[in-house]
Amino acid sequence: MYLLAGNLRPYAWGSMTAMAELFGRDPSGEPEAELWFGAHPGAPSRIVDPQGSAETLDELIAADPEAALGRRTVAEHGPALPFLAKLLAAGSPLSLQVHPTREQAKAGFAAEDAAGVDRSASDRNYKDANHKPEMIFALTPFEALCGFRTPAEAAGLFRALARLIEASGRPSPTLLAETVSDLDSGRPEAEKLEKVFRRLISGGEEVRDAVTAAAETVRGLGSEPPADLDPALAAIGELDGYYPADPGVLISLLLNRASLRPGEAIYLPAGNIHAYLSGLGVEVMASSDNVLRGGLTPKHVDIPELLKTVDFRPLGIPRLKAGFTGLGQEIYQPPFSEFCLQRLELDQAEAAPSMSAADVPVLQNGPTLVIALRGSLVLDTPKQDLILNPGDCAFIPADEAPVIAKLAAHSAQHDDGALAFAVTTGAAPAAEATDEPQLEI
Repeated sequence: MYLLAGNLRPYAWGSMTAMAELFGRDPSGEPEAELWFGAHPGAPSRIVDPQGSAETLDELIAADPEAALGRRTVAEHGPALPFLAKLLAAGSPLSLQVHPTREQAKAGFAAEDAAGVDRSASDRNYKDANHKPEMIFALTPFEALCGFRTPAEAAGLFRALARLIEASGRPSPTLLAETVSDLDSGRPEAEKLEKVFRRLISGGEEVRDAVTAAAETVRGLGSEPPADLDPALAAIGELDGYYPADPGVLISLLLNRASLRPGEAIYLPAGNIHAYLSGLGVEVMASSDNVLRGGLTPKHVDIPELLKTVDFRPLGIPRLKAGFTGLGQEIYQPPFSEFCLQRLELDQAEAAPSMSAADVPVLQNGPTLVIALRGSLVLDTPKQDLILNPGDCAFIPADEAPVIAKLAAHSAQHDDGALAFAVTTGAAPAAEATDEPQLEI
C-alpha cells in the first residue's frame, strides 16, 4: 500500500470553508474546489515517502501495470488507472456541462491534435481520449441540475415565469411564449427539447433581455420569495447573479433539479447535461478531464461540438441506491465498468443493516483507493498495516489483498468512529452500451 497526497484545485467556484471544516483544519484563504486522488496526467497524486524511484501514482503504475492494476483491469482498460476520485466542494454553481462518449472523445482528441491545438489551450474541447461517466455521493445537502425534464414540465415552468414577470408590472418577453409553444408542439419530446435548447444556447439580445427580465423579477420578490414558488424559478436570480444574462439561466428550467440529502447519490452517463450548484460530496469518474460547457460559465463554449454530445431525451433523476453484502459492505455500483464506490462506516458496536461493524473488508475488484474523511482507521493486509487520518488516501495495488478496514485505537475511544470511502474498478457494463440508461439502481 502507498500513502498518497491529493492535489487541491482552487477553482473560483470552490467553497472557502467546506473542506477545512470536514478535515478540522483552518481554511487556506482561497477557494478549495476539488481534491484529486488518482493518476490522471493532469494532476497525479504524489506518493508520500516513496519506496522506489516512482514519486507519483502514474509513475508507480507505469513501472508494473499488471502488479498495480491486475490483469483484468489492464486487459479491459489499458495500463492506466481507469478512475479518478475527488472531494468536490461547490460554493457557487459550476458550469452547465456534458461529457462525451468514448468514441466522441477519441475522435475529438485526434482531430484537435491533428489541427495542432495545444493540449493546454483554454479553447481546446478534448484534453484526453477518454470518456467521463461520473457519480456524486452527497456528504452535505447537495443541489444539482441533471438531465432534461419532460417538455410538459418545462413548459409549466416557463408559463409560471411569464406570469411572474407580468405580475411585476412589466411585459413578459415574447421569447418565453414562443418557448412554451415549442415545448407544447406535437413533435417528439427529444426534438422539442433540442429546438428550445438550440435557440437558448445561441444567445443574442433576445435571450439576454429575457434572462435579465426573469432575474430582476425573481430578485424583486425579496429574500423570502413565496413558499409555493418552484425552486427552479427561485434559483434564477442567484444564477444570474453569478453569470449575468447567461443563456444557462433559462436553460436551467429545462433540467431536473436534484436535491440530495447526505448519503444520497446520482450517476451521470455520457450526454447527460448537468451542473452542480452547491454542496460537498465524493465524486468518482472515469479518468478523464473532458468537459463540453453549455452555459453558466465565462469559459470556452463550443456550441456545435456541444450539440453533438447532448442527449436530449427527457429522463428522471438518475439516483443510485446502495447495495449491501453480508460482510457489512455498502456499495454504490453505477452502470459503468471503470469504477464503483464503497462507503466504510466504522463503529464500535454491531451496526444496523445499512451500516458496517467495526471491521469491514475493503472491496477490491483490482486497484483500489481508500480516502479517509472522519476519524482514523487502519488498513490491514497480509503485507503491512497503514493508518489513515482525515484527508489521507491510500493506493492499494491489485496484488495486495485482502484488505480489512479497522478503527485505529484512538478513534475507537470516541463515539463517532471513522468514515472513509473506497474506490475500485466496477463490474457493470458501460452506460453507452444500453439504449435506456437506468434511472434508479
